[in-house]
Amino acid sequence: MRDWKVFPFSAIVGQDKMKLGLILNAINPKLGGILIRGEKGTAKSTAVRALAALLPEIEVVKSCRFRCDPQIPSKLCPECQERLAKDGKLETEMVKMRVVDLPINATEDRVVGTLDLEHALKEGEKKFEPGVLAEAARGILYVDEVNLLDDHIVDVLLDSAAMGVNTVEREGVSYSHPAEFILVGTMNPEEGELRPQLLDRFGLCVNIQTIRDQDQRVEIIRRWAEYEEDPEKFSQKWKEEDEKLSKRIESAKKLLNEVEISRQMLFRIANISILLGVDGHRSDLVLMKAAKTRAAFMGRKEVTEEDVDSCLELAFAHRMRRKPFEEISFDAKKIEELLNRQAGERASSRY
Repeated sequence: MRDWKVFPFSAIVGQDKMKLGLILNAINPKLGGILIRGEKGTAKSTAVRALAALLPEIEVVKSCRFRCDPQIPSKLCPECQERLAKDGKLETEMVKMRVVDLPINATEDRVVGTLDLEHALKEGEKKFEPGVLAEAARGILYVDEVNLLDDHIVDVLLDSAAMGVNTVEREGVSYSHPAEFILVGTMNPEEGELRPQLLDRFGLCVNIQTIRDQDQRVEIIRRWAEYEEDPEKFSQKWKEEDEKLSKRIESAKKLLNEVEISRQMLFRIANISILLGVDGHRSDLVLMKAAKTRAAFMGRKEVTEEDVDSCLELAFAHRMRRKPFEEISFDAKKIEELLNRQAGERASSRY
């Protein structure tokens, strides 16, 4: 059932890069989440909750603390594995995707969960109290002001987002459970930056600013006033657009595994990374995954230059060295000129 209190995703004015980054992660959580950097009041949290509201319900194992997917037996939690072995089947239910907020003062135990060692010693069985990662399983984990969190906590979040598993170890006793979620971190750069090592581990990143266009600002005011006056009526007005987008996301999920990327596009990705002086290879891998995901979103099975270029800023914004190419930023035309010049130099060097 639609939550009328949530502002419709399709009604958000501007911020197209942010919306694309969120959509790509909804289609393909393996992208590793998204970091949204920008000033306060730029619709960051509004967009996250709006995305969750438009996504369709998911099938989960009934009463499972980790919302296990009954269609993937290999990823079931220990409790669901036992129930399946005992009963031969699992009872399921459909639930809405949820947004779980991480408190800014969260401790490691609050995030990953805790093991009752005394119970394990007395009863000979593991007793696990779930944390935030369990609550966010198969949903969206929203971390506001992620730059103000302890680095170790951010590290734990990024590990789980990348691996899809949360493992807790205490005094030789360990417990693992599935923890696949869409990680969304937001921050205001004026309040401090994340360490480069942590920045690099966010799959995508977008820098957003206050909209300066007069017409767009007026439209923001008009839509928000209309929404506050009657949220249900406003949501109904945008229901069709949100439903279309929801169906596109679901179709893209099904198509994603069929999307192929040519050797030519891989060379394009590698050359852009070299030209922009990006360290490491994570940027290349993320850009490839993002380009394939965008192709699926556009309903295609083949990655094009447009897919690569559209995801370039999302994949590289937080990984670029602030040196030679800072001036050209992500100007597609200038990057294309550089690529063509590089190709010409290579061709002439062969003779």
